[in-house]
Amino acid sequence: MNKLLLTLSSLLVASVTAVSAHAQDAKGDAKAGEAKIAMCIGCHGIHGYQASFPEVYKVPMISGQGAKYITAALNAYKKGERKHPSMRGIAETLSDQDIADVAAYYEAHGKVEGAAAPAAAPAPSAKVAELLTKGGCVACHGDNFNKPIDPSYPKVAGQHADYLFVALKSYKTEGNATWGRANGIMGGIAKQFSNAELKELAAYVHSLPGELKTVPQKRFR
Repeated sequence: MNKLLLTLSSLLVASVTAVSAHAQDAKGDAKAGEAKIAMCIGCHGIHGYQASFPEVYKVPMISGQGAKYITAALNAYKKGERKHPSMRGIAETLSDQDIADVAAYYEAHGKVEGAAAPAAAPAPSAKVAELLTKGGCVACHGDNFNKPIDPSYPKVAGQHADYLFVALKSYKTEGNATWGRANGIMGGIAKQFSNAELKELAAYVHSLPGELKTVPQKRFR
């Protein structure tokens, strides 16, 4: 099963790359991106800020996230593959160059020159280890969940547990006009688990040391 998921993941990466080749051609400029994040900082630039749709959860940390993943995510919102009214509204205002610049900005944001790499991941419990094996999670997100095998996949180590839980549940959602994520691989994986099991997975991934941060803008400090 895990071998099949890895093969399907590779095919999905190839198809997404082909479809979005034009968007990926834009070379991001982090300095230019700093002038384009006004719509981002009100949620992603405040420690502990919580969204309320479709339920209350902390917005994800995106400082230190991979630029190619941020680009892929924003394009998914723009095309409606990720259904979220406010994120789609924001993404639709951005050109391919804007997206590339914002992604480059957040990849570099909060990084400290010479900082130590995240510590080794603690061993999961037997139950969580079984769930991780069932989902084949490390096949895409890497053994430490901080170095995904493809840069268009997210770093998830240390990410907020409640956000991870809501994100995983969204891949199970079908037929909702305003909420859900269309991704054949993640949908197939998430549907194997109960919501209680997804919550256990989210809690473990949150416990891992990672590079993701919330870095408040000066106006919010």
